[in-house]
Amino acid sequence: MSFFAILFALLIEQVRPLARHNPIHAGLRVWARSVSRNFDTGKQQHAMVAWTLAVVLPALVALGVHWALTLLAGWPFAVLWSVAVLYVTLGFRQFSHHFTAIRDALDGGDEVQARQLLAEWQQVDASELPRSEIVRHVIEYSVLAAHRHVFGVLAWFSVLAAFGLGPAGPVLYRMSEFVARYWRHRAQVQSQPASPALQTTAARAWAAIDWLPARITALAFAVVGSFEDAIDCWRNYAQRFPNDNDGVILAATSGAVNVRLGGEALKSAYPAGGPQTFRTSGVEGMVHTESTPGREAEVAHLRSIVGLVWRSVVLWMVLLALLTLARLLG
Repeated sequence: MSFFAILFALLIEQVRPLARHNPIHAGLRVWARSVSRNFDTGKQQHAMVAWTLAVVLPALVALGVHWALTLLAGWPFAVLWSVAVLYVTLGFRQFSHHFTAIRDALDGGDEVQARQLLAEWQQVDASELPRSEIVRHVIEYSVLAAHRHVFGVLAWFSVLAAFGLGPAGPVLYRMSEFVARYWRHRAQVQSQPASPALQTTAARAWAAIDWLPARITALAFAVVGSFEDAIDCWRNYAQRFPNDNDGVILAATSGAVNVRLGGEALKSAYPAGGPQTFRTSGVEGMVHTESTPGREAEVAHLRSIVGLVWRSVVLWMVLLALLTLARLLG
């Protein structure tokens, strides 16, 4: 029933997206802050305990509810639970409004507004960016956001659901990404910063959990885009980005739509220790100085990215539909 759970969750999210300021995301921040405050002593073993409680425990709760509903109420209620979990963890509308607003500003020729919107989205200094660099950064941030909010969630849900683990995968994936980002943010503020051991543990765990989904996303982009160019960029240029997983996705995107990505990174809008606004669904700034081959980023590439992402979603849904059909017929 994975196909139907994902389909219903996507449809509901398109009609009624989760509000930016909602009690669920607020609760996640409280939970992550509480765990770090009570278990973060600066030691490696305690950092592992804190990460396990913050990430694995919510996933086990989601799994426990799934099994309880399956045994006591029947599989339709378990599917509804999966839809509810996917609605919270999966969705374009959690980030796409930023992309749409910047694209509309560029289409209207208002580069000042586009720079302001990009700066507000990522908390960076975009005041001196030329038009092509605005487009490039929007492409990079949007592709990574699409991966973390859609394709990575799809990958973990599909794999674990096949083994009867229901919606545990999306919770594990999104919580792992969330705590790695949130604890890094907490280290930049004055009150109750996360220890280096906790930040390192969370970052390594997130890199391991995102390793396979990142490559699945890159492969999907290659299949629905320019396959040979995407694979070539993946193989030869992924290491030009600092994060291996993000680099694989961005390199494949560059080849798939023939756009040059990478180059001079944006700087934080605030000095170290200055005001910081935590973004529950944001994407961290990428630090890289080299670029991939391809055409200079243009506004037309934004439309290509939208098509690339939606074709990848269709590819996912077709594959899941075929697997569901084969299971029903078998």
